[in-house]
Order: sequence, then C-alpha cells, then structure tokens
Amino acid sequence: MTHPGPDDGPHPGPPPARGLDLAPFRGLRYAAAHVGSLAAVTSPPYDVVVRPDGQRHLETADPYNVVRLILPDAETPADRHRQAARTLAAWRAAGVLTTDPQPAVYVYEQHDGEHLQRGVIGALRLTPPQDGVVLPHEDVMPGPVADRAALMRATRANLEPLLLAYRDGDATASLVDTTADGREPLLATTTEDGVRHRLWALTDPAEHAAIRADLGCRQALIADGHHRWATYRRLQADHPPGTAWDHGLVLLVDTARHPLRVRAIHRVLHHLPVGRALDAARPYFRVRPLPGYGLGTALGVLAEAAAGGTAFLLAGDTGDFYLLDRPDLARLDRWVPAGRPEAWRRLDATVLHSALLDHVWQVPDSPDSIGYLHTAESAVQQAGRHAGTAVLMHPVRESVVLDLARQGVMMPRKSTSFGPKPASGLVMRSLDLD
Repeated sequence: MTHPGPDDGPHPGPPPARGLDLAPFRGLRYAAAHVGSLAAVTSPPYDVVVRPDGQRHLETADPYNVVRLILPDAETPADRHRQAARTLAAWRAAGVLTTDPQPAVYVYEQHDGEHLQRGVIGALRLTPPQDGVVLPHEDVMPGPVADRAALMRATRANLEPLLLAYRDGDATASLVDTTADGREPLLATTTEDGVRHRLWALTDPAEHAAIRADLGCRQALIADGHHRWATYRRLQADHPPGTAWDHGLVLLVDTARHPLRVRAIHRVLHHLPVGRALDAARPYFRVRPLPGYGLGTALGVLAEAAAGGTAFLLAGDTGDFYLLDRPDLARLDRWVPAGRPEAWRRLDATVLHSALLDHVWQVPDSPDSIGYLHTAESAVQQAGRHAGTAVLMHPVRESVVLDLARQGVMMPRKSTSFGPKPASGLVMRSLDLD
C-alpha cells in the first residue's frame, strides 16, 4: 500500500548517546597477478545470487570467484562451511588473497549509469538494539542467521560488507569525495552488469580520527544485510568482550550526498499455479487480466494501481500478467494483526503475508514454498519454469522504512531492496588480523 515518491532519504532523529564507531582494519584482497580479472572474481551478495544458475555462472567465471567462499557447494551445511574455510586458507597460502600492510578505512565508489554511490568500508563496533545506533527494519529468519554464523565461525572472516545508510556526516562525506576525485585508486574494475567499481585505502591515523569523530554521534539504517547483522550480534554474544568479534564489516553511505535506490523484492510461490492463485483471490481482490502486456508495461500498471492502495502483479506459466488491487478492506482488517502502527498494517508486504499467504492461499513462509527474487525478470522466469506464481511487488518509500525502524517496528522480511549493493570480493576482513 505504500508507494515511492519524492523523498529526502533517512533523517536520523536525536543523536544517540553513543553513535557509530568505525575502525580501520587490514583488508584481505585479491592479488591481481593471480586472477584473470577483478571483475571475474566478484559476486553479488550471497542472498542475491540466483541459485543454482547464477551460482554456476559465477563459479565458472574464474576458479577463484568469491562465490566459492560465500556460497560453498557441498552435500551438507557442515561440509559447506568446512570447504569455505579450506578454500580461504588455500587461497591465502597461495597468495591469491593478500593482506594490506596497514590498517585502513576504505573509500568505495560504484558508478551505475547515471547513479553514483560513494561510501566508507570499515569495521563497525556492534551495539545492542536499545542503543539506537544501528536501526534494523526487517525481521530475520533463524535458518539463514545460523548458516551465516556457522560460515563466519569456520572462516573466521567477514566476507561481505553490510550496506548501512546514514545522513549528514559532512566531514566523512567530504573526505570520501576528495579521495575519489583526487587520488589514484587501489583498484578499478567494471563488472558484467556494467557497474564501475573503485576502491581507495585511507591509512592516515588523522583521517581515521576525523571519521570516528564525525560518525560518533550518528545512527544508521540497515539498508541491506539484516541477516548478517543478526549474525554479527550472535557471534559477538558467543565470544568474550574485547575480541575482533565486537566489530563487523560494513559499508556506510551518506544518503544526503548519495541517495540509495529502493526497490521491491518479489516472491515466487513454487507450488501454487497462477490459475489457482487467481481463483482463490477473486472473492477478496479485484483481478484484472492484462492480455498482451509485456513486463515493463505491466509494471507500469502496477505502479499506477499502487498509487491508490494495495496492489500486486501476478504471473505464471501462461505468459500473461494479472493485477490484484482494491482489496476487501473489512476482510483485511480482520486478517492483518492489530496493535501495530497503521503504516505497518498498510504495507503491501504485510497484506501479502497476513492476508494472501496466510489465509487466502495458505502458503507457508518456508524456502521450499516461497522464493525471494530481487528482479521481476528472474521472478517471472522462475515461476514460468516451475508452473508456480510470481507475485511482483511495488517499492516502499525509504521514509516509511526509517519511520518504522525508529519506532522499533519490524517490517516483514524481504520487504525492501536498497542499492546499489556492494560487490562481494573487493575487500574482506579476516578476524585473525584484528
């Protein structure tokens, strides 16, 4: 029900008593002499890789692609985690991955067409939720948290940075921009999606101190990486204070300078054919067939419908699209849990999970039943291939996300996709070095 529009991005409320504390670390990076190209060893974040097709594509791009660490391939979870640890150790021993000689905070730039994003990568001190320093906005599932925790324990590494959004850190943002505009980068590469990536290392202790002073009264919103943040917190609790587990690898982007894109995450219902989904929904939603519409045009219809309320776009193996909108509001009031802010009760993701999935379609929220895809194209293709139903969503405004996060209200998991997301494999953090 919530729709994008003009939005200034996150405006943190009153500064927390204890703010962001970003520390330098000795980055673990690929040695260019040992790999075909830096682009060929990178990967999207682990939960964006479409398995198995995307995983196989990355594995064959280069024998040292980082997907072999973040999504190791073996029979059991324990075998996968051990394999990742062995692979990481072997690559370090062979010089494929090398450690930067000095602790650094890394400036990272992504240039995607007209969109320029810059931020800083460092080791962020982990804080409890009650401190209000890092604001999550989505629920997490215990399974992925347990899996990422086991992987981090086995490798003793943070292999991928989280994406955090903060605002109005002028000193840090100015340092980021002057670095990117005036210094030679450590590395520069263009990945196959056309995004250009550059990375710089800031090793001057005075610059580290300026960043810490600037960020020390600020809070950040988790834009991408809720499961990894929950993993960091779990592993911190499992270790005594004062260890490397008190920090986690993050990318911090000042969205006053570099606004993030907010996109939807789509669902694929593996075992529900689109015909059955439409028949079950008709008593509660208006169902409009869109015969002959292509994906882009159908998404435009979804955007228009979403401007007036809850709307979803369905597709299956027929090649046609169907718009669901104008729900029975009285029925929704009975199905959507009470006692939450009205903004949460109106979220499309809330209506989808509380009304359609739980009551109308009776589809359990489990990996066997529901897939989460970051592009509409891949969701439609997967639904068509498996005779399931793609449920295409409309994005949520960033201001709505932040407002709910400040209230401590969690959105349904996979409600948003912020980006551009940092590429995995450009810089990693070994906990044995901190």
